[in-house]
Amino acid sequence: MSLAIVHSRAQVGVEAPAVTVEAHLANGLPSLALVGLPETAVKESKDRVRSAILNCAFDFPPRRITLNLAPADLPKDGGRFDLAIALGILAASGQVPASALEQVECLGELALSGAVRPVQGVLPAALAARAAGRTLVVPRANAEEASLASGLVVIAVEHLLEVAAHFNGHTPIAPYQAHGLLRQTLPYPDLAEVQGQVAAKRALLVAAAGSHNLLFSGPPGTGKTLLASRLPGLLPPLNEQEALEVAAIHSVASHTPLDAWPHRPFRNPHHSASGPALVGGGSRPQPGEITLAHQGVLFLDELPEFDRKVLEVLREPLESGQIVIARARDKVRFPARFQLVAAMNPCPCGFLGDPSGRCRCTAEQIQRYRGKLSGPLLDRIDLHVTVARETTALHVPASAGDDTATSAARVASARQRQVQRQGVANAFLDLPGLRQHCALHSADQHWLESACERLGLSLRAAHRVLKVARTLADLEQAEQIARSHLAEALQYRGNPQT
Repeated sequence: MSLAIVHSRAQVGVEAPAVTVEAHLANGLPSLALVGLPETAVKESKDRVRSAILNCAFDFPPRRITLNLAPADLPKDGGRFDLAIALGILAASGQVPASALEQVECLGELALSGAVRPVQGVLPAALAARAAGRTLVVPRANAEEASLASGLVVIAVEHLLEVAAHFNGHTPIAPYQAHGLLRQTLPYPDLAEVQGQVAAKRALLVAAAGSHNLLFSGPPGTGKTLLASRLPGLLPPLNEQEALEVAAIHSVASHTPLDAWPHRPFRNPHHSASGPALVGGGSRPQPGEITLAHQGVLFLDELPEFDRKVLEVLREPLESGQIVIARARDKVRFPARFQLVAAMNPCPCGFLGDPSGRCRCTAEQIQRYRGKLSGPLLDRIDLHVTVARETTALHVPASAGDDTATSAARVASARQRQVQRQGVANAFLDLPGLRQHCALHSADQHWLESACERLGLSLRAAHRVLKVARTLADLEQAEQIARSHLAEALQYRGNPQT
């Protein structure tokens, strides 16, 4: 047979569109043409494939070979198509039965010796192969990752020779059995390790219960970073769909989905990070920090030290839960449903308002420092909390119920009420949901409107006050939002800069 078809998968963002590798042998001078919008790494695959086939003692057909990667308008990059191309040539030349490749998808880069090397983005391809009902052939180093797609038949291979022997029926390869190497559970840092800071811990509990964004403000050494690092441990465990989303993103960004799966991500980029590093980008768009924090926590320490233009790009994903990176040829969409936790000092030196009187910042310096944060960005942060300096006693016993396990149980109970009532966490309520699930008594509504007017809050900020009040009611297992909940929610809107 002079024509063979092998199925594979490309990588576009966190998606894996199908690619059909067509190999055709024709009479004429020996040549090999590769078409279908291949980029440099794909064009070089013909040399890798030729050497691999010859070094495995197969016959490389001395004919006019045409390889087409369809669809033709989809850019292809990387070495992920090497194995499919090699099998296509072997099938077209009759050295491997073409019928055995009909219900199989192949991924893998070939070494010149014929060894099969790992590639990136295997998990999205595995999920797509499962949906298509096909078996997936992957490098052994990627097999554990591919097996996260439960119900998928995975064939793990190390060399082109064993792949050919499997499809020829000489030495069949048994489906890969997952060992659970990526399903190890690591303990989260305990909230009880944070000394004092009762108000900040309360705000952290509220943020976790309703998936609200949070800003800590206070002098250096008060535990802002310590508090932020405890948030992932308070959040409910990822369900299977969320865990697969997280693992797929990390699969695209690196060869391993996560060191321990399914942990909630905690990303802590340095304040010198550029806009593309934060939101993603590049000629071949790659996920940025906000996407790597999907279903987890993005912690921005020293918030005013970030470039203002970099911070402004967070406004869209904070509202929509995704980021769209536009290029001349196409658009790539990355998920970015993260929980923002930020920390800042009250002034450039950090000691404004400290009882010691150490602050020597001028009013102009303080104003310039605070002016780096725009009103629209601060509007999107639900909880603004001042973290004061605590006692310097080295051993202070933790308060009862301050540990992560107890707090996480309260958060899980509150989240369960929200999901049963409206299907999403309170922070993600849309306007119709807000009207339906955050209804107030007439007197309380007038009181809130008057308070928002006095504080100069925008309509967006007023809606976020309502969402926080709904979370406070859920923590107390209350059906109706009370005025005490509204009062506490309004306290969290006090700008820590003032």
